[in-house]
Amino acid sequence: MSLYFEELDYRPTPIGALSLRRRREMSLGIDVFEIKLGDEFLMSSLFTASEIALARLGLAELSGNGLDVVIGGLGLGYTAQAVLDYETVKSLIVIEALYAVIDWHETGLLPLGPALTKDPRCQFVLGDFFELAATKEGFDPNGPSRRFDAILVDIDHSPDFLLDPRNAAFYQPEGLNKLTAHLHPGGVFGLWSNERPDDAFTGRLAEVFADARAERVTFHNPLQNREFTQTVYLARTQTAPRSDEGF
Repeated sequence: MSLYFEELDYRPTPIGALSLRRRREMSLGIDVFEIKLGDEFLMSSLFTASEIALARLGLAELSGNGLDVVIGGLGLGYTAQAVLDYETVKSLIVIEALYAVIDWHETGLLPLGPALTKDPRCQFVLGDFFELAATKEGFDPNGPSRRFDAILVDIDHSPDFLLDPRNAAFYQPEGLNKLTAHLHPGGVFGLWSNERPDDAFTGRLAEVFADARAERVTFHNPLQNREFTQTVYLARTQTAPRSDEGF
């Protein structure tokens, strides 16, 4: 392999061939890590602003210490790292359906892997986030029916552009209702989307949650020299009203 390009791993999965690549971006003088599923780019370390914003926007809605958080989708680990940057976070469970992605972190193939695996607050769980969200038992294999302060999801490209068509039910009111059972009162659901805000999906969130909104996350794409906008959806379950509380 060239110093400028290396395929670090390649594995077949039930939803397609998964590959991890490192390439040198000469125009920026940096190494870029990319995950591909078949011919599709799932994620790149060159564009992480919205993945980090998912954590920061979601946790900004919560106060107090001892927060318990779930992330759906490990990816390159940027959302998980941003969550763990908060000292107020007591525990983080990251649900990942593809064993290869967990393995890349645990063996240090990905740059953020060593820090994530060494943090005692962080636990990787191999499983299908969408299946677990629909169960009463939920996300913690050691604590059935455990509730969380925040559930942050970065798996599909958008609520309408899915990696697996079986995920579609999650984004409908019935699926979102099931998710609320895993959140504390006043708990936050955050969802990453590669697309601009969709009023129809925000409306679906508002049918289920006490509050819902879409936040635009705009960042500069240095390769195309233009601005690019993605979305973080935020929704919160009902809580006892407080005069100083806003969303």
